[in-house]
Amino acid sequence: MPLATTRRAGLVDQVIDQMRTAITTGEWRVGERIPTEPELVTALGVGRNTVREAVRALAHAGLLEVRQGDGTFVRATSELSGAVRRLCGPELRDVLEVRRTLEVEGARLAAANRTEAQLEQLTRLLQMRDEAAAAMQWARFVQLDADFHHLVVIASHNKLLAELHAGLTEVIKASIEALDESQPDAPKLDHHGLLYAIRDRDQERAVREAGGFLAEALSYLAENPA
Repeated sequence: MPLATTRRAGLVDQVIDQMRTAITTGEWRVGERIPTEPELVTALGVGRNTVREAVRALAHAGLLEVRQGDGTFVRATSELSGAVRRLCGPELRDVLEVRRTLEVEGARLAAANRTEAQLEQLTRLLQMRDEAAAAMQWARFVQLDADFHHLVVIASHNKLLAELHAGLTEVIKASIEALDESQPDAPKLDHHGLLYAIRDRDQERAVREAGGFLAEALSYLAENPA
């Protein structure tokens, strides 16, 4: 674990920054247990109280979750995502409604502003997503599906919209997992119409396509409550 030894003033803030970096870069992945307190003390070269304060701060921010007797686990990669997870909890409908708000506008702007390079990336991601589904590689499918949706929003070239969407990464992936396309009765959400609308720079069709599959997901949820 490449954490640099910390020796200057403001130890807690420095430890928080290093731990946050380990989370945001994916070194410590969502759902995984982070190193134990003694391991962090050794790696960082600070006292137990400093480590405890840093963990407490990151838990309060929603990035970590302390499970008594089990350890400390990564909950989210950003404060925004952590806050959304606390607010929405298991309510998939809330997550999908927020996704629809961001992704429909993202699709409209992507149809207007996407670059040729982004269109090529979207085409490749969708191809890999469909290949993963055909091979029943569901963990890979979830990641590729989330990547596709996020790239659509990035292609909008609205930095704030993209930042907000990035902050929802964990709950978006959770919403994709919850729909579980591996199940026979789950909706098979086809994204080719959205890709073609963005390709053709058809903003109205992009809005219909992006709103359509999320509406389909919401309808399925209403008919199949957890």
